[in-house]
Amino acid sequence: MRGARFEQVDVRRPDLRKPFPRRFRVRLEGQTVLALSRRAKYLLATLSSGETLLVHLGMSGSFCIHPPADGPVPPGLGELTEADPHDHVLFRMSSGAAIAYNDPRRFGVMDVLSPGALATHPVLSTLGPEPLSTGFDAAALARACAGKRTSLKAALLDQRVVAGLGNIYAGEALHRAGLSPHRRASTIATPAGAPREHARRLVSAVKQVLREAIRRTLNPASYRSSRFRVYDREGEPCRRSRCAGVIRRRTQAGRSTFFCPLCQR
Repeated sequence: MRGARFEQVDVRRPDLRKPFPRRFRVRLEGQTVLALSRRAKYLLATLSSGETLLVHLGMSGSFCIHPPADGPVPPGLGELTEADPHDHVLFRMSSGAAIAYNDPRRFGVMDVLSPGALATHPVLSTLGPEPLSTGFDAAALARACAGKRTSLKAALLDQRVVAGLGNIYAGEALHRAGLSPHRRASTIATPAGAPREHARRLVSAVKQVLREAIRRTLNPASYRSSRFRVYDREGEPCRRSRCAGVIRRRTQAGRSTFFCPLCQR
């Protein structure tokens, strides 16, 4: 999309998780995408009109890029012949490419926001630091958790504490840091909000598991071991060296939590 203009926007249903905004098609057609960025799990396309196209993929959303019919076809891509019933939005770009948004469960969201609406967005305006940014460090995590009576796992899933960290990798990071998901969040900070050693270990673990996940995505063939240390491994031995524990599963706030009761304290 970057640098290309929306020549045609084909909206094939009135809504996804919620209705498309008024004049959605009209506000996009003729506009050029100046930049693409990401905030937590939101995709942001800055438009030449000054507005921003916001997309959240939900649980099952994805984009499929179809090259021009008369151009070279990159591996894995083919011409757009007949519509998939789950292709709910089709963007035809000035480059000749067609970009289909596919979402079988329709949990995704699309919106077009003015600069003011973007600045006051009820989610984006409250997000914490990105987990791989320099802004996410032990001091920031400790300040966010100081005085919190909630569990450490719930704190990590709070997007105001750290943006975009999901259930699976929160659990993986807690295991790597040797911290129980049931531990009270406030215990990683002093009463004044300064970071304890637990906060430093946890921040390091979050960054490590995310970077490893990215490397696996880019080069999956180079990894022979299982992708996860605890997730979906209930009843299996803990993979921490010299730990005799067995992975357990519990439910926290409606989400599955996998952990080792022996080495995570």
